[in-house]
Order: sequence, then structure tokens, then C-alpha cells
Amino acid sequence: MTTPAYISDTGRRGGRLLRILGVGFGIAVGVGATIGGGILRTPGEVAGYMGTAGLTSAIWLVGGVYTLLCSGAVSELATMLPRAGGWYVYSERAFGKRIGFVVGCCDWMNQTVGIAFLAVALGEFAAELHPALSPYTTAIAITGLSALFLLNLVGLRSGSRTQSLTSLVKALALIALVIGCFWTSSSAGSSGATHLRTHSPGSLLGWLLAFQAVVVSYDAWYTPMYFAEEDQNPTRNLPRSLVATVISCAAIYLLINGALIHVLGMERLQLAKVPGAEASLTVFGNYGRQIFLVISIITVISSNNATLLTAPRVLYGMARDHLLPRRLTSVNQGGTPAWALFLCLIVSIALIFSGTFETLIAIDSVIIGAIYVSGFASLLALRRREPNLARPHKTWWYPWSTVCALVVSAGFLFGAVIGDLRHSLFTVVLVVLSYLASRMIVRTSGEVPASVGTPAPPGQ
Repeated sequence: MTTPAYISDTGRRGGRLLRILGVGFGIAVGVGATIGGGILRTPGEVAGYMGTAGLTSAIWLVGGVYTLLCSGAVSELATMLPRAGGWYVYSERAFGKRIGFVVGCCDWMNQTVGIAFLAVALGEFAAELHPALSPYTTAIAITGLSALFLLNLVGLRSGSRTQSLTSLVKALALIALVIGCFWTSSSAGSSGATHLRTHSPGSLLGWLLAFQAVVVSYDAWYTPMYFAEEDQNPTRNLPRSLVATVISCAAIYLLINGALIHVLGMERLQLAKVPGAEASLTVFGNYGRQIFLVISIITVISSNNATLLTAPRVLYGMARDHLLPRRLTSVNQGGTPAWALFLCLIVSIALIFSGTFETLIAIDSVIIGAIYVSGFASLLALRRREPNLARPHKTWWYPWSTVCALVVSAGFLFGAVIGDLRHSLFTVVLVVLSYLASRMIVRTSGEVPASVGTPAPPGQ
């Protein structure tokens, strides 16, 4: 098999990205990254905005349909440019290295903050499960993160198998909770309307705020695209992985919400800060708290492994295009971008100690919206500018589906900015600093997009 031109430079550094992944891994990493602790906390907030069981289920379904619409656009981008780097690759091709650099920096920062947050969550859940560990939450966070780092440093096979196992266990644990909820007698008034604490049932503002919370819960559905260069057949597998991820997450979210409504009722659900914990207490009695903590621990381990797999690929893609130090393109014999992974570990540990990542988590919605906008705008630009570029998979109902996704994403971004002006300012500062850095870096690397030319397909 001839090595594609766009990965040949890594071979001289001792290893290269391995084409060993398939649909199974794509679904595992997508579901593992998407289904985090949010779904065990967010349903109460969403129910509070919507007011009735029917509207609550409807907004989660709308979020799933919107995400499915977005997956068509990402499938086209990922199969058209099957390169490591994710959102960075598409914006760099469509708008040049400077915009690509900004998008890549925002994406990587978002993921690295997520790694730190999930590591801290692991320490806190472990301390709650066993109070004697309370003085050691930071040590547990760093130990757990380091263990996942070592598993992924060994190689892609080790990291992908860990992901497949943890995603399966997490899905089974959540399904067991759902079954337990439905097995329990329903609460009085579980299907009726209640008065919202802030907004009228079904109000436009309520829909918008609920939709924002739902979209954040669905975020990371696109994770399989980061591994396009390591998929055995990205043209066939990536669209399947993306669609299966969205459908699986939507089904689990709808089941969880239905189960919570059944066992808690709308009034209790609206007032619950952590609905999953309350449901577990109701279903399992005295052991409910422990069971919920075990589910939470499994959830954060799976999500963190998926994010730790993904983040180094962003650095790798940017470094290969001469926007970051070349050392970050180094790949070990196991197929892991070792130095990029090590940098993710170091920055994540620094964030854990600094505590500043909590502020960065607050700007997550703004960054998500901005990244979505960049991706869908890239597709529109590339369709117009490079109509002859090979597109193994074309998005459904183009251009209306992509325009719709772009408009909704822009609205989501606007809502996130208006809803939290103070933290949005941090996002603006991040973007400006990234852009200023890109101006200096691009002067030395050149303006021409690094991904010009269609990557060779596997086996050719």
C-alpha cells in the first residue's frame, strides 16, 4: 500500500497514524465523548424551561434532529478531507491558515479544559463514594488522568479498546438505571403541567434556553471525524459512525428523560439539581447514592478517555501544517501522537492545579457555537470555491440543510453570548490572541492552505 502524501512526513519520525479503526470504534468514541455527566444533571433544567412532559421530550427530540442534520454536513467534510485535526482542517482549507489556526486553538482549548474538568469530577465522585478519600481528590484526579494517558501512550489499539469497553459499560449502566426507573411506580403528576420557576410553559425564551442546554448535552457527537485518517475506510465508515452516534445518544437521552419523568414527576424533576441522583435514590433506596456515584465514575472515565484520544489529533494536524512545533507530529510505533498527548496531559494538570478551568468551562457554549459556525460556513465556502473536489458523501438536502444548521448555530452562538456577556469577553480575548499569534506564525509557514490537493484514499 502506498503511503498517502499527507502522512508520509511522519513516517521518518519512527511511526505514523495507523489505519486500524472502524465503525465500532467510531460509535464507541462518539457515544463515549457525548454522553457525559450532563445528561444526569441537565434534564431538570430543561424540564423547568419547558413545563410539561410532552414539551420536555419534544425539545430533546428536536435537539436530536438538529444534530442529525449537522452530521450530514460533517460527513461530507470528513470524507472529503479525511485528515487528522477535525474542525481545524475544514476551516483551514476554506478560509486559510489564520482562521484555521484560531479554530484549532479554540477546539483544542475546549477539549483540554474538558479533560481537566472530567479528571476533577472523577476525584470528587470517588471522594463522595468513599469519604476517607476527600483530602486526596486532586491526587485522584491526576492519578486517573495519568492512567488514561499511559493507556493511550501505549498505542491506538490500547486506547481504542479502553474506549470501546468503557462506552459499553456506561451505556449498560444508564440503561439499567432507565429500566429501574420504569420498573418503579410512577410519581403522582408525572405527566402533568407545572408552573415554571422563571418562564411560562412553552414560551419562546424557554424554548431557546432549553435548546441551548440540549445542544450542549449533545455536543461531541462529531468526535469520530477526528480519526478520519486512522479509519480503515473513512468514506464508508465515518458517515455510519456519525449517524449511529447521534441516533444512539438521542435514544438514550429520550429514554433517560422519560424514565426521570416517570419516577420523579415533573415537579420534582424541575426542582432537582441532580435528577439522576434523586432517581437513583428513589429506585434503589439506601444504595441509590452509591449506585449513582458508580455510574458517574464510569461516565467520566469513558468521556475523558475519548477526549484524551481526540485532543492530540488537533495538535498533530496543526503541527503537520507548520502552525505548531514539528515535534508534535511525532508518532510512536503504537500510532499515538506521543508529544501531542504529553502536552495535553501537562496543560490539563496545570489547569487542575490552577482552578481557572472553571472559568473556561463557563465559556464552553460560546466556543461550541463558534466552532459549529466555522464548520458549516466551511462547507458552504468549499462547495462554491471547489465544486470539483471529490465528495464521497454529500450532505442531505444541500444547501438548505447546511444553511439551516448554520443559521441555528449562529442563533445558538448569539444566545450564548447574550446570556453570559462577562464570560463571552473571555472568548473574544482568546480569539484575538489566537489571531494575533496566527499572523506571526503564518508569515513563516506561508498563506497557502496546507491541505490543498485531495488526500489519497486508503490503499492507493
